[in-house]
Amino acid sequence: MQFIDAAPIAGTRRTADGYLVADVKTARTGIQLYSGREVGKPEMQSVKVYRSADQVFDKASLGSYAHKPVTNDHPTEAVTADTWKAVSVGQIGDEVARDGEFVRIPLVVMDAAAIKAIDDGKRELSAGYTCDLAWEPGTTPEGEKYDAIQKDIRINHVAIVERGRAGSQARIGDGVRSWGAAPVTSDQKPKEEKIMTLKTVTVDGIPVEVTDQGATVIGTLQQRLADAVSKLTATETAHQTALAAKDAELAKKDAELDATKAKVLSDADLDKRVQARADLVAKAKVLAKDVKIEGLSDAAIRKAVVVAKIGDAAVADKSDAYIDARFDMLVEDAGKSAGGVDPFRVAVQNGLSQTTDANASATAHKAMVSDLESAWQTKGAK
Repeated sequence: MQFIDAAPIAGTRRTADGYLVADVKTARTGIQLYSGREVGKPEMQSVKVYRSADQVFDKASLGSYAHKPVTNDHPTEAVTADTWKAVSVGQIGDEVARDGEFVRIPLVVMDAAAIKAIDDGKRELSAGYTCDLAWEPGTTPEGEKYDAIQKDIRINHVAIVERGRAGSQARIGDGVRSWGAAPVTSDQKPKEEKIMTLKTVTVDGIPVEVTDQGATVIGTLQQRLADAVSKLTATETAHQTALAAKDAELAKKDAELDATKAKVLSDADLDKRVQARADLVAKAKVLAKDVKIEGLSDAAIRKAVVVAKIGDAAVADKSDAYIDARFDMLVEDAGKSAGGVDPFRVAVQNGLSQTTDANASATAHKAMVSDLESAWQTKGAK
């Protein structure tokens, strides 16, 4: 059965002839996962294949690396003498050795186009090999269970590939094209080769290179942050607007209160107003006692008196100032009398009599009767 491993090119140098020389780790020990269909067991979802140290570092297996061809990508078939010239771009050296759990090999790339591809970033290696797959379930010394064992591992070629999935950790099946078999991931699904691309995103003014997935996550978080800031700003604006409206309302109430206070009279002012009203009422009663003054304003009382004394025509279309002046003239005229006595002033000063119209009639009737009773005396005397 044919397999491949992958590892990155490392420790490169150039020779005087322009060839590229490098050291690389290839196969390693341990368990690898494969889909059942890749190893002839389609009824199994996944298969754990064990590469034991005694098989990986077997002398014959290590020796099979020496002088094998290096290819640019995996060929469609195993490399043979018939195809070597067409597909080879270099070869593996013979100083093959164990390096921890890996096999380390030297190689040289001699093809200019392949060297340029490496310089341009095509720097992964993928080993292609054959082995016998023994279906012998068991447990590794570390306690891991497996379904089969690789035996009699023999290297066929090492290919330069665009990208190996295991990086510096060589893994069976990495870089599969159409030759060999590919492993599966630990969730028992065939592992697909992915080329990671990076994007530059800005976080707090700092450019950061991340994967597409990372850029998506950062973008989502940045949008959520922007939304939260927007909501906070809207809330603060609404709060400030509400405060401003409340301040305006309070200011309006304060103004209304000040206006109300301005309208409230002090005790002294109230006394003055009462006295002035009483004086006006007294004057009006003296000038025109039949004028109804209840419920009238001061200006209305003056006008009613003037109308009663000189008629409506005299005040038609006249201003309040004119009417007030005519009222004052009536008061002044009423106060003039012979001998310097001002009965009007006296009446105002003494206040209006509280005598009702009925009492006044009784007094007048009594005076008339008295005159009639004494009339004969006056007539005889004459």
